[in-house]
Formats: sequence, C-alpha cells, structure tokens
Amino acid sequence: MQKISRKVDAEVKSHFGLKYPHRLNLYDQPPIDDITIEEFETCAIDRLRVLSEIESCFTRNRPFDELRTITKQQCDKHIPLDHNSAITLDRDGQRRKDIVGHFVLRLAFCRSEELRRRFVKAETTLFRVRYFEATNSEKKEFFKSRDFDWVSVEESEKKTYAAQLKAAHPDVDDDEYFKVRWTRVPDLVDKRRVFLKGGWAYVPGKDRSSIVYQEFQTRLEQALEMTAKALPRMDEDTRLEPILANLSQGFLAGVGSDWNTSESNGEDIRADMVDELAQKHFPMCMRNLHANLKRDHHLKHFGRLQYGLFLKALGLSIEEALIFWRRSFSGHTDDQFNKHYKYNIRHSYGLEGRRANYPAKSCQQILMNDQPGATDSHGCPYRHFSGENLETALLSMYSSQGLTRDDLPEIMSTVKAEAFHVACTRVYEITHARQKVRKGDGIGSGETVTHPNQYVSASRALEKSLVEGVKVEADGEGDVVMSSS
Repeated sequence: MQKISRKVDAEVKSHFGLKYPHRLNLYDQPPIDDITIEEFETCAIDRLRVLSEIESCFTRNRPFDELRTITKQQCDKHIPLDHNSAITLDRDGQRRKDIVGHFVLRLAFCRSEELRRRFVKAETTLFRVRYFEATNSEKKEFFKSRDFDWVSVEESEKKTYAAQLKAAHPDVDDDEYFKVRWTRVPDLVDKRRVFLKGGWAYVPGKDRSSIVYQEFQTRLEQALEMTAKALPRMDEDTRLEPILANLSQGFLAGVGSDWNTSESNGEDIRADMVDELAQKHFPMCMRNLHANLKRDHHLKHFGRLQYGLFLKALGLSIEEALIFWRRSFSGHTDDQFNKHYKYNIRHSYGLEGRRANYPAKSCQQILMNDQPGATDSHGCPYRHFSGENLETALLSMYSSQGLTRDDLPEIMSTVKAEAFHVACTRVYEITHARQKVRKGDGIGSGETVTHPNQYVSASRALEKSLVEGVKVEADGEGDVVMSSS
C-alpha cells in the first residue's frame, strides 16, 4: 500500500501537481473520495447528456467529423477537460467530475446486455474524440502511464520484413512499429492494414490508436460485467436505486433540463396567443394536445397536467392560464370549472397544496411515465401512435410548414429504431428549412430535442433572429437612401 502511495505522490509532483494528471483515461481506478448524493447524480447527468447526443449521432448516421464536432461542443458545455497548461482552471475538479460521472453510469448501464452494448459504444466513441483532440505530448504521457502490452519492433526485425511491412502499409512512412497479438486489432486485420506473422500483428505508429481504442473497449466490457454481478448488493440502498433507474433511461430520449421557470423570449404570453404559437412553434406532442383541446373542449387529467406545465414554462402567467383554460372548457359552466379544474391549475403553479414549483415534463418523462390509454391525448405521438396514425397526423399538422409524404420514410425509420426524440428533431429541421435550418443542424449546433419547451424556445428564437435580421437590413437600406440624397 505504501509503494502505491509513493508512486501516486511521485506522479502528482511530476505533472503540474495534479492528482489526475491525464485528460485521457481508461477508468481503471474508481474514485475513492466521499461523494454527496447530489454530486453523484449531477456528474452522471452531465456525462449522460454527452453520451445521449453521441447515441443520436449514431441514429442519424453522422460522419465522424460531424460527430466529433458535436461531441466536442457538448463536452465543452457539460464535462470540459482542459489541458494541463490551463493553470488558472480547476483541472483536477474537471477530471474528478469526469471520473465520477463515468463510474456512476457504469452502475446504471450494467443492468442488461443491451444497455451495456450501447454504453460501451458511446463511451468508446467519446474516448476516440478525446484521443483525436489530444496533443502528441499528451498521448505520449498517457502511453507511459499505462502498460498497453505492446512490443516495439527492433530495426533488425523491420529490415527482415521490410517488403511485407511496405505491402501492408504502402501509404505509411513510419519508422516506428509495434507488435501485439492480432486479436487486439480486429479492425486493422479486417481492413488488411497489418502484417501478420506467427500470431503477431505489426502495427505502424500512426495506427497505434487502434490498439488503444480496443484496449479501452475490452476493459470497459469486462468492468461492466463485473459491475453487473456486484450490483444486486446495492439494491438495498433506497437512495441510489431511483437515480440509477432514471439514468438508465437516458438513451431513450436524451436528458432534458428542468424547465420550471417561465421562458417567454422577452415577451409575455397571453391566452389569445397560444393558438398561433401552437401552429408555428409547438412540437407534435403539444400540438396534438392543443388540437384535442380545441376539438373536445376538454382534456383528461394527465393531458391537462402535461400541457399546463408546458404552457407555464412557456411563460403563461396564472392569470392568463385561468383565462385560457376557462375559454377552452367552454362546455362547462363557471361553477363546474371552478369546482373541478381551477384548483388543479393553481396547484400546478405552486399556489395551492404544498406550493411546489412543478417543472414542465421532459421528453424522457413523457415517454416513460403515465402511459396513455386509448382515450387519452397525452404522451409522445412518435411512441404512442400507430404507424398509420402517426403518418396521417404528421401530414395534417406540418404539411403547411413544408413536410411532405417524401419525408415520412426517414422519420418512420427513426421511430422504428425507437429514437423518438431524433424523429422529433428531424421534423423540426424539415419544418424550419425555410428558415435555413439544414438536415443535421438539429435545434442548434446539431443538438437533438430532449424537451418540448426546448423545441419551442429554439423555434421562437429562430423566428426572432430572422425578424431582427430583416429589420436591420431594412434599416440599412434606409440609411443608404438618406446618404445619397
């Protein structure tokens, strides 16, 4: 134990005094510090936001360059890892958060073979992106810190097999080669990019990353299987089980932020504005609720809850909400409305009962909680509608915004893959194409939809920027006319 402690102390002293000296990490050492429940959850959620975007990139078949750009943006936002030279920043704090988040998600995603497979794929991709972004000096330091069990090929051996090495790597002018067992580089073997001899694969220095990626993936797969065997011993901890169960659903619809404060893009939302906003900016789940409310002059409890909290987060005040719901429930008398519905509306605004400030429901909550029955209107249409009904509803709601029957196969393919939030994101791109949103842009910077209010916020912000752009252009033209007179 003392030897290990001395080794760690020596490494800390030789790497800018950092406890975690490397940005690249194989996660072979779990954190041993005290961790609060809040930190346990927060670190995992922030990391899951990045992994869920990576998963969305898989679904959309993005090329690696696009995936790398989106992943880097998400990492900078949620789990930044700055270079050792950034001495003014809390580099140890960043890396501790990265490690804690990884190990918490291991607990959440070790529960089934499918979850393990998806987690390994997303984590390996994240590691690839970080490896790609690392400097050569960082890579060399990282190689020294771990035993990758590769053997440097000596000059005499390189001369002996010079012709074979050149044939296997005609485009490589590399003096450095490494030997590993061929089973450790299956991707290079499959592409015939290595010379094989006696069970050894001769890997040029430029392809050394393949060894590292495979090592990361293999270690993580083994670690997840061990974690799965140990997990039953944690089931008795009632504090962690709900958190882990919720995290394991993160790939289904991403990780949405809590929208528990009004978001009105600089203007108040009035009851008489909701209908126009629904036609221009609402995602399908909310357009469906709005359409059913207009048709039936009523919504059942979970429909009112889902739609009411959404409108609250959109910026509809309690006074305007009471006006909106009273007008919408036109088939009821004032006494019936006050008796059966007014209290619940005030309760959702934190004005009755225990006065809690309830946030609007995220895509994940809509997908997983309070499953709708045949006569309900709440839920996610991409998940809860039949294929035929979904296609009909999409054309009915969005054809005026540019969605055509030719767009349906792509959307339905995504739905069949159970990437419901990706399907919603694609609809956003199609219906905002006139505002110069391209395929792959998502709701901004390639992000996918994870919350209905996020969808509306992006749509309204886009409209506002275009209006302001037109105004600026018009003002500019006016200036030109004035200056020429």
